[in-house]
Amino acid sequence: MRRRLFFLFPDTDHARRVVDELIDKGVHRRHIHTIAEGVDLKDLPEATERQKADTTFRLEWFIWNTNLMLFFAALVVFFASLVMSSYLWIAISLLVMLITFVAGEQFAVRIPDVHLTEFTDALAHGEILLMVDVPGYRVAEIEDHIHHKHPEACVGGVSWTVDVLGV
Repeated sequence: MRRRLFFLFPDTDHARRVVDELIDKGVHRRHIHTIAEGVDLKDLPEATERQKADTTFRLEWFIWNTNLMLFFAALVVFFASLVMSSYLWIAISLLVMLITFVAGEQFAVRIPDVHLTEFTDALAHGEILLMVDVPGYRVAEIEDHIHHKHPEACVGGVSWTVDVLGV
Protein backbone atom coordinates (compact mmCIF):
# COMPACT_ATOMS: atom_id res chain seq x y z
CA MET A 1 0.00 0.00 0.00
CA ARG A 2 1.31 3.41 -0.94
CA ARG A 3 0.74 6.77 0.68
CA ARG A 4 -0.86 9.54 -1.35
CA LEU A 5 0.43 13.02 -0.60
CA PHE A 6 -1.73 16.03 -1.45
CA PHE A 7 -0.33 19.46 -2.38
CA LEU A 8 -2.13 22.57 -3.61
CA PHE A 9 -0.42 24.96 -6.04
CA PRO A 10 -1.59 28.38 -7.21
CA ASP A 11 -0.90 27.72 -10.91
CA THR A 12 0.31 25.18 -13.45
CA ASP A 13 3.84 26.61 -13.68
CA HIS A 14 4.55 25.87 -10.02
CA ALA A 15 2.96 22.44 -10.28
CA ARG A 16 4.95 21.62 -13.43
CA ARG A 17 8.25 22.51 -11.72
CA VAL A 18 7.43 20.23 -8.80
CA VAL A 19 6.42 17.37 -11.12
CA ASP A 20 9.75 17.67 -12.94
CA GLU A 21 11.65 17.69 -9.62
CA LEU A 22 9.73 14.64 -8.37
CA ILE A 23 10.54 12.74 -11.55
CA ASP A 24 14.22 13.67 -11.06
CA LYS A 25 13.96 12.33 -7.47
CA GLY A 26 12.81 8.94 -8.78
CA VAL A 27 9.02 9.23 -8.51
CA HIS A 28 7.54 7.64 -11.63
CA ARG A 29 5.20 9.83 -13.69
CA ARG A 30 2.38 7.30 -13.31
CA HIS A 31 2.45 7.96 -9.55
CA ILE A 32 1.80 11.68 -9.98
CA HIS A 33 -1.73 12.96 -10.62
CA THR A 34 -3.23 16.43 -10.96
CA ILE A 35 -6.77 17.67 -10.62
CA ALA A 36 -8.05 21.14 -11.47
CA GLU A 37 -11.35 22.77 -12.36
CA GLY A 38 -11.42 25.11 -15.33
CA VAL A 39 -7.64 25.09 -15.70
CA ASP A 40 -5.71 23.68 -18.66
CA LEU A 41 -3.29 21.15 -17.19
CA LYS A 42 -1.13 21.12 -20.36
CA ASP A 43 1.82 18.77 -19.70
CA LEU A 44 0.82 17.77 -16.19
CA PRO A 45 -0.18 14.12 -15.57
CA GLU A 46 -3.93 14.23 -15.17
CA ALA A 47 -5.76 12.06 -12.64
CA THR A 48 -7.94 9.21 -13.87
CA GLU A 49 -11.71 9.33 -13.58
CA ARG A 50 -11.55 6.92 -10.63
CA GLN A 51 -9.14 9.22 -8.83
CA LYS A 52 -11.27 12.27 -9.59
CA ALA A 53 -14.34 10.47 -8.26
CA ASP A 54 -12.50 9.75 -4.97
CA THR A 55 -13.06 6.00 -5.22
CA THR A 56 -10.96 5.42 -2.09
CA PHE A 57 -13.61 7.27 -0.05
CA ARG A 58 -16.32 4.89 -1.27
CA LEU A 59 -14.07 1.89 -0.66
CA GLU A 60 -13.33 3.06 2.90
CA TRP A 61 -17.03 3.66 3.51
CA PHE A 62 -17.89 0.14 2.27
CA ILE A 63 -15.18 -1.55 4.35
CA TRP A 64 -16.09 0.41 7.48
CA ASN A 65 -19.83 -0.29 7.21
CA THR A 66 -19.25 -3.97 6.41
CA ASN A 67 -17.08 -4.24 9.51
CA LEU A 68 -19.79 -2.61 11.64
CA MET A 69 -22.50 -4.90 10.25
CA LEU A 70 -20.37 -7.99 10.99
CA PHE A 71 -19.79 -6.78 14.54
CA PHE A 72 -23.49 -6.20 15.23
CA ALA A 73 -24.51 -9.47 13.55
CA ALA A 74 -22.03 -11.28 15.82
CA LEU A 75 -23.46 -9.37 18.79
CA VAL A 76 -26.98 -10.58 17.95
CA VAL A 77 -25.69 -14.14 17.56
CA PHE A 78 -23.92 -13.78 20.92
CA PHE A 79 -27.10 -12.81 22.77
CA ALA A 80 -29.12 -15.51 20.99
CA SER A 81 -26.44 -18.05 21.94
CA LEU A 82 -26.61 -16.95 25.57
CA VAL A 83 -30.34 -17.57 25.60
CA MET A 84 -29.93 -20.99 23.95
CA SER A 85 -26.80 -21.87 26.01
CA SER A 86 -24.84 -22.73 22.87
CA TYR A 87 -21.24 -22.37 24.00
CA LEU A 88 -19.77 -22.99 20.56
CA TRP A 89 -21.75 -20.11 19.05
CA ILE A 90 -20.91 -17.91 22.01
CA ALA A 91 -17.21 -18.51 21.36
CA ILE A 92 -17.54 -17.99 17.60
CA SER A 93 -19.48 -14.74 17.99
CA LEU A 94 -17.00 -13.42 20.57
CA LEU A 95 -14.14 -14.24 18.20
CA VAL A 96 -15.86 -12.44 15.29
CA MET A 97 -16.57 -9.42 17.51
CA LEU A 98 -12.94 -9.32 18.64
CA ILE A 99 -11.63 -9.54 15.07
CA THR A 100 -13.97 -6.83 13.77
CA PHE A 101 -13.16 -4.59 16.74
CA VAL A 102 -9.41 -4.91 16.20
CA ALA A 103 -9.78 -4.42 12.43
CA GLY A 104 -11.95 -1.34 12.95
CA GLU A 105 -9.52 0.11 15.47
CA GLN A 106 -6.60 -0.41 13.08
CA PHE A 107 -8.60 1.11 10.23
CA ALA A 108 -9.67 4.16 12.24
CA VAL A 109 -6.36 4.86 13.99
CA ARG A 110 -3.57 3.73 11.68
CA ILE A 111 -4.72 4.42 8.13
CA PRO A 112 -4.29 8.07 7.08
CA ASP A 113 -7.43 9.65 5.74
CA VAL A 114 -7.74 12.65 3.39
CA HIS A 115 -10.47 12.97 0.78
CA LEU A 116 -10.96 15.17 -2.27
CA THR A 117 -13.93 16.89 -0.65
CA GLU A 118 -11.42 18.73 1.55
CA PHE A 119 -10.08 20.51 -1.55
CA THR A 120 -13.36 21.53 -3.19
CA ASP A 121 -13.07 25.25 -2.37
CA ALA A 122 -9.43 25.47 -3.47
CA LEU A 123 -10.19 23.70 -6.76
CA ALA A 124 -13.14 26.03 -7.34
CA HIS A 125 -10.75 28.98 -7.04
CA GLY A 126 -8.48 27.62 -9.79
CA GLU A 127 -5.79 25.98 -7.70
CA ILE A 128 -4.04 22.81 -8.85
CA LEU A 129 -4.18 19.70 -6.66
CA LEU A 130 -1.12 17.49 -7.03
CA MET A 131 -1.39 13.93 -5.71
CA VAL A 132 1.84 11.97 -5.36
CA ASP A 133 1.85 8.24 -4.57
CA VAL A 134 4.99 7.12 -2.74
CA PRO A 135 6.00 4.25 -0.46
CA GLY A 136 5.54 5.01 3.24
CA TYR A 137 9.25 5.40 3.89
CA ARG A 138 9.49 8.30 1.36
CA VAL A 139 6.64 10.42 2.75
CA ALA A 140 8.83 12.64 4.96
CA GLU A 141 11.48 13.03 2.25
CA ILE A 142 9.00 14.20 -0.40
CA GLU A 143 7.06 16.45 1.98
CA ASP A 144 10.28 18.08 3.23
CA HIS A 145 11.55 18.61 -0.30
CA ILE A 146 8.35 20.33 -1.47
CA HIS A 147 7.89 22.28 1.77
CA HIS A 148 11.44 23.69 1.74
CA LYS A 149 11.86 24.34 -1.99
CA HIS A 150 8.32 25.50 -2.77
CA PRO A 151 6.83 27.75 -0.09
CA GLU A 152 3.88 28.46 -2.39
CA ALA A 153 2.74 24.84 -2.00
CA CYS A 154 0.09 24.08 0.56
CA VAL A 155 0.53 20.63 2.10
CA GLY A 156 -2.91 19.01 2.13
CA GLY A 157 -2.27 15.79 4.02
CA VAL A 158 -1.68 12.09 3.49
CA SER A 159 -4.00 9.27 2.48
CA TRP A 160 -3.57 5.74 1.16
CA THR A 161 -3.80 4.13 -2.24
CA VAL A 162 -3.40 0.71 -3.81
CA ASP A 163 -1.86 0.60 -7.30
CA VAL A 164 -3.70 -2.57 -8.28
CA LEU A 165 -7.10 -0.93 -7.74
CA GLY A 166 -6.19 2.13 -9.78
CA VAL A 167 -7.60 4.53 -7.21
